[in-house]
Amino acid sequence: MITLNIISLNTHANEQISLFISEPITPIPKLIKLDERKVALGKRLFHDVSLSGDATVSCASCHSLNNSGVDSLPVSIGMKGKLGTKNTPTVLNVGLQFSFFWDGRAETLEQQVSGPINASQEMDNNWDAIIHYLMSKPDYRSLFNDIYDAEPSAENISNAIAEFERSLLTPHGDFDRYLKGDDNAIDEETKIGYQLFKSFGCISCHQGVAVGGNMYEKLGVFTPYYDKKTSEVNFGRYNLLSLELKSNNEELKFEFKVPSLRNVARTAPYFHDGSIATLELAVSLMAKYQLGVGISKKDNALIVKFLQSLNGHLDEK
Repeated sequence: MITLNIISLNTHANEQISLFISEPITPIPKLIKLDERKVALGKRLFHDVSLSGDATVSCASCHSLNNSGVDSLPVSIGMKGKLGTKNTPTVLNVGLQFSFFWDGRAETLEQQVSGPINASQEMDNNWDAIIHYLMSKPDYRSLFNDIYDAEPSAENISNAIAEFERSLLTPHGDFDRYLKGDDNAIDEETKIGYQLFKSFGCISCHQGVAVGGNMYEKLGVFTPYYDKKTSEVNFGRYNLLSLELKSNNEELKFEFKVPSLRNVARTAPYFHDGSIATLELAVSLMAKYQLGVGISKKDNALIVKFLQSLNGHLDEK
């Protein structure tokens, strides 16, 4: 088993943790037990372009670990240059979230793996072809038999990739150090930005360990963000409903999973369609459409400074 460090609990612990116990945001945990063999296998699969239909695209193509787990594009480019329909969220800290994809259609990381593998605009492949490829590689077959006591299958391939993704935590951000008792980890402007983040109401959707990623919300709570002519790609969770249910559930239109704000300053562009280029504009639009308020340039800059303190880096494994 692999253990990713543990938060030190010593005689000074009560003083250190008293702050974050009372805060709506909590630090990323440093204690996570994972099977190191599955993590290593999942890492290899995550970077293997042969899991795509023409052996040109891997999970890492859109979720670059050298680029905060994203590709920095409005929508990702899949096999043969095909464009996706949604902005690629970061894979960092993804295991802290309660569902996956913008519409939350996958309840587990294992379920999520099938999405990009089978999507024609992403990896455009299928499980039979992937299993055939892995079965043709003696080293892969040996690894699966050693770890799972079984040949490669959709289930254990998905589990290995998911286990690797759960290991992608960034627990060393400045704001986390502040929550754990290091008052000097962030400056006074950042602290003011955090207070503004709470007082304006941003915290109502962006809270918890992932600073989001734990609820759904409509885009356009106070003011409609889209008009009636908008594309179905903007309907969010409404698109998951059967035709017979849609007429009675109009309230689900434009509802998406609230994104995590961990490392948000490094993962532009923003929103589900990648249409917003800067964090400053994203904050201003969220204030208007989600909170019904206007934010001054000064307050906007302070909130952005707080958001920048949510940046972290991966543990070495």
